[in-house]
Amino acid sequence: MFWSDGAGCTRRRRPPGRLTFRIAFSIAALVACAASGPTFAGKVAGNAADVDTEHLFGFTEGSDIGEAGERELESDSTVRSGKTTGAFNDTAPEVEFKYTAFESFRISAAATFAYYDIGGVTGMDDRNQGSLQSLSFNARYRLLDRDRAPFGMTVSVEPHWRFVDETSGAVIEHFGWEGDFLFDRALVPDLLFGALNLHYDTDRSETVAGGGADQQPTLGVFLALAGQAMRGVWIGGEARYFRAYQGAGLEIFSGDALYLGPTLYMKLGEKIWLSAVFDVQARGRAVTAPGALDLVDFERYQANFRLGFEF
Repeated sequence: MFWSDGAGCTRRRRPPGRLTFRIAFSIAALVACAASGPTFAGKVAGNAADVDTEHLFGFTEGSDIGEAGERELESDSTVRSGKTTGAFNDTAPEVEFKYTAFESFRISAAATFAYYDIGGVTGMDDRNQGSLQSLSFNARYRLLDRDRAPFGMTVSVEPHWRFVDETSGAVIEHFGWEGDFLFDRALVPDLLFGALNLHYDTDRSETVAGGGADQQPTLGVFLALAGQAMRGVWIGGEARYFRAYQGAGLEIFSGDALYLGPTLYMKLGEKIWLSAVFDVQARGRAVTAPGALDLVDFERYQANFRLGFEF
């Protein structure tokens, strides 16, 4: 079912529109209500200090960046699947090294590889190959510590250099960057956390053969909850909303998409952890194509699996 691209499958998976927005609104309301209670925050701080929220919520991220001097090696694999026509599958494993230089600042570097399995997709060449996709650098600064403030807040900036297009696999000359504000809050001591991400990315690419540069910025808002089902095991759900544009100044609206999905996080010991998420595009709209989903700018399914080791 994950790789299927049939129209019948889409109708079975798509939830009613009203229910989709009720779920997203409920998550937002829970996070907002939690952020309004500073007295409750003080009670939570001491009990939840040992929880690392960075990857607790799936694609949505928490504000934690690790302790000063902490180093981490992380394997991160993202799978995207499903376009309007043909078969589209893209698997992108990434290897990242992170180092927390001091209490509120962390740097990291990553290399992303990709394997493309594309056939019969409108506007894309058929492709069945792997390649080095990109190199990236990330810097994060924690502005608010969840233990000392009503909520945690971290700013993240990530420039990247891409050698092949992340969707089509075509060889390109590309530079882009992503910026995020990451918020989180302990809602129930040691049991329930909420997160809010504000996302912006812009990509400027040009095919090696020429043909002019293309600027494609994207705005996003992510909301998530995660609860501890048993010691070291967290389950939850997230809602992610994207708006895609053409032009450096957001001149032309291209399409939007709302993703919903379950999340899982597990501690496998003191130093090892894993996380997984599977998101489905529940609603969307592409300016250039009819239908209730945007499968031009985005995919029907997005999944991610991470494995991390601290040392």
